[in-house]
Amino acid sequence: MIKYLLAFSLLSAVAFAQQPGIRNNYTTEAGLPRLQIERSMVFSPQTNWLYSHHPSIISFKGKLIALWSNGLVGEDSPGQRVVYAVSTDFKHWSAPAVLANPSKTNDTSNVLTAAGLYQYKGTLVAYYGEYTHHRTQTKLWARTTTDGEHWSNPVDLHLPLVPNHGPQRLKSGRLLISGNFSFPYTDDPTGLSGWKMNSFYDAALYTQDNPATFYAPAEKSGFPPLCEGSFYQTPDSVIHMLLRVTGKGWKGRLWLTESHNNAQSWSKPIETLFSDNDSKFHFGYLPNGKAYYVGIPDTLHHYDRNPLIISTTDDGKLFNHHYVIANELYQLKKEGLWKGGQYGYPHTIIHKGYMYIIISRQKESVEVLRFKLKQLL
Repeated sequence: MIKYLLAFSLLSAVAFAQQPGIRNNYTTEAGLPRLQIERSMVFSPQTNWLYSHHPSIISFKGKLIALWSNGLVGEDSPGQRVVYAVSTDFKHWSAPAVLANPSKTNDTSNVLTAAGLYQYKGTLVAYYGEYTHHRTQTKLWARTTTDGEHWSNPVDLHLPLVPNHGPQRLKSGRLLISGNFSFPYTDDPTGLSGWKMNSFYDAALYTQDNPATFYAPAEKSGFPPLCEGSFYQTPDSVIHMLLRVTGKGWKGRLWLTESHNNAQSWSKPIETLFSDNDSKFHFGYLPNGKAYYVGIPDTLHHYDRNPLIISTTDDGKLFNHHYVIANELYQLKKEGLWKGGQYGYPHTIIHKGYMYIIISRQKESVEVLRFKLKQLL
């Protein structure tokens, strides 16, 4: 009898050890509290530049600045550029201004992708990736401004990467970028130099990280297609990087890799019990230090990217307080390559008692939502 109890205990311990700690308990939006929000349409095209995606937002010197990828019709096609718009009151936005136009390779325009915003001591940095229409020769660029209007010449960051989110600061002060499967870091507080590539994959498995290159290393390593990470760091300094699974590998769950040494190395990815609709998401921190997730945890309507949900955690592991941010529908004006998804690729900031969420609407328009934080538990 004793040996059976010991065997059962060992099996239970192994099973428990294999269960990832990061999870949510979202099922459906039915019965969830709905936040009181304000909405502002940043950009909605009329007859041209009909693709908008990969948005991010920041508060800089009394202005809100939105950045996004802007294409002619469909996703990641030659000629895709990066634009930005400015608002002083959230409700009224300037017409899009071009931050960067792509260069050409063999007479064909390259593709640019907006890659986030970051500020340090009065200087704002805008990041964007570039690659050929064959998804080769990937580079990460940056431009800086001190007034939100006049920009420096492009700075080559010498990283073969198109980030998922712009740099975020760790507890140590180190900056970390969330890519698809690579997570560069630097100790330069300006975010303009010293970047070092890093990944849970062996360096021999990849030469660049862009929207087409995450399939091969995953297949060679026995993983589903892992991409588009976002992270948060708990008080024990562990960095929890959650990863989207897409394509045929999608099973409605995020995967997880962690770093216990200030982003210098990463654990072998494992599947979590955190539900996901097959979309980008964003983790951050509330003023009280608790972590939050903004994304699409629904698994009943794959790829609809609706409703937009915020989930918070008390213990840094279980995200169990859920709120509906928005679920209203947007009507697509013009079909295009891979255009779709009601609330695409959210990015968030917290500013003066509000959370701001910028999203793309069916990869065509860009909208910003905001709500007062006091509505959250």
